[in-house]
Amino acid sequence: MVDEHAETIRIVVGVDGSDSSKQAVRWAVRQAEVLGGVVEAVTAWELPQFHGALGWLPPSSGDEAALEARSRQHLDQTLEEAAGPQPPVEMRAEVRYGAPARVLLQAARGASLLVVGSRGHGGFAGLLLGSVAQHCTQQATCPVLVVRGELP
Repeated sequence: MVDEHAETIRIVVGVDGSDSSKQAVRWAVRQAEVLGGVVEAVTAWELPQFHGALGWLPPSSGDEAALEARSRQHLDQTLEEAAGPQPPVEMRAEVRYGAPARVLLQAARGASLLVVGSRGHGGFAGLLLGSVAQHCTQQATCPVLVVRGELP
């Protein structure tokens, strides 16, 4: 008998438009398909900071709506590139304001899994985790998978 009250498996994936985040989306979609879950793709945006005589300053004309809209466009484009126009699972796309690691950790509360890419730069640096991935692995309240390199 199927438990109708069982929670849906929710896989949160961080998306920043990089190749590693596209690989993370592909992995999350495959896993959700196997487990019958949903993928929640999350991207973060922040107001750019400028350096002035008084230190770091907010931008002079903060067009938050335009920045958020651009982030939404990049998220939608990345998801279509990574999962196709008709993904095999339910996908939810969220654009949130804030620092990427903090946004992902908040989105992953209550999730079954958090998936992030690793933005290594090749050579020795490529062996290291990116700062967002490292922060997520240390602070998340759910399991975290860091996708590195191409998936088969």
